Amino acid sequence: MTLDDRRIPLIYQRNTRARRIILRFDQSAGRIVVVLPPRATYDEGRRFAQTHRSWIRERVELLPEGVPFETGKVVPFLGQPHRIRHRPKARGVVWCEEGEIHVAGKPEHLPRRVEDWLKLEARREIAEFAHAKAAMIGKKVRRIRLSDPKTRWASCSASAELAFSWRLVLAPKWVLEYVVAHEVAHLREMNHEPRFWRLVDELTPHARKARDWLAEHGPDLHRYGRSDGERAYEDPLPA
Repeated sequence: MTLDDRRIPLIYQRNTRARRIILRFDQSAGRIVVVLPPRATYDEGRRFAQTHRSWIRERVELLPEGVPFETGKVVPFLGQPHRIRHRPKARGVVWCEEGEIHVAGKPEHLPRRVEDWLKLEARREIAEFAHAKAAMIGKKVRRIRLSDPKTRWASCSASAELAFSWRLVLAPKWVLEYVVAHEVAHLREMNHEPRFWRLVDELTPHARKARDWLAEHGPDLHRYGRSDGERAYEDPLPA
């Protein structure tokens, strides 16, 4: 669908439990999802979307512009702005120097190389904090996983496996430290009772400040590396 000068992908999904056609924004792909009940046709779904263009436009206008990983773009790294520079004739792959992220190789490989480098840096930073903070409470981290979740920044399993969003490396380092401290605290307290929060405060002095930062700025971290800004909207549109 084209809205003004912006093209929005329209994706159809069949849902056997749906009773009516509804529209949703796909947070992971920046697209409109048309949910179809069993007897609805694709044409009906498209007409439904077209008749609710104003509803779609209102939400699209709230979305921050995406920042793809391209030469010249500015992205945060540990909370500090860094400009991406393509260095096609340079040796190496990706390196950071004086506020710039330098990327060697062919231009078509640049987006993937920037993201891979950010993930490696995220793993390094997270692992360093996690093992150190786990030692502070006499625990061990069994495994650290990175992914790109849309609804949470991290999680802790009963088997001492910690999972984190690699996008935390875009946030200030003290915010990343807080998220790690939060999950490490779950190695002892698998709850959110007062004892848990006291333990978090023992592991990091930035807890309240970091929670406030994530509440205000966290959603913007999802726009980096993508051509369109994304934010989830799960409210169904009435038929």
